[in-house]
Amino acid sequence: MNSNPHNAAWSDFNDADDQCDFALIPPKTLAKVLMTLRPGGYDEPSQGWTGGYATRSAKTGAVYLNAKFTVLEGPFAKRVVFGLIGLYSPKGPEWGNMGRSFLRAILHSTRGIHPSDLSPQAQTARRIRSFADLDGIELVVCIDVEKDQNGEDKNVVKTAIQPDHKAYPALMGVTPRAPVAPGGFGGGAPAARSAPSYAPAAPTTVPVAPADSRVPARPAWAQ
Repeated sequence: MNSNPHNAAWSDFNDADDQCDFALIPPKTLAKVLMTLRPGGYDEPSQGWTGGYATRSAKTGAVYLNAKFTVLEGPFAKRVVFGLIGLYSPKGPEWGNMGRSFLRAILHSTRGIHPSDLSPQAQTARRIRSFADLDGIELVVCIDVEKDQNGEDKNVVKTAIQPDHKAYPALMGVTPRAPVAPGGFGGGAPAARSAPSYAPAAPTTVPVAPADSRVPARPAWAQ
């Protein structure tokens, strides 16, 4: 740190850069993101909500996961978008059902599971031990635009892009395998091990982070 008492950097701002005005990410933008959960401190063990990840609204009584999505690649890299994943609403089951559907799609996206895959491996991949398994995962999402409580436009994430989407392989950095039949992987043939419907491949037109030189541990959901 410069100890020069005559340094005017923090007292004279005439030469400071202009403030950056971030425009909204265009609606329907697909991006690979890192999802983290912002703990709200609400637990309900009977529902499986532990670890303080859930948030309960003092105003409405609704319970949700407050998710933060950080764009990893492309022109909007490092931009942050938020999204709520519904768990419960006193108004009825719709909020929770929408949240469960969203979480199912999130698991498909991060674990490379085709939505129509009914194999034992896919069913295992759709299970989590706790919300902690969702904190710090990478997936592909659709970024959209909606009005906030003040009527201003804001970016939100409400949709996860799954392996059946044509843009998924390039964005996630994988190569599609043979189509998955309703009975399981690759036309109903059982997989030799708990493997995703898509496997890592050489870099495509979308930049892929360098692979870790260590042997990866078996995914938690496949334990």
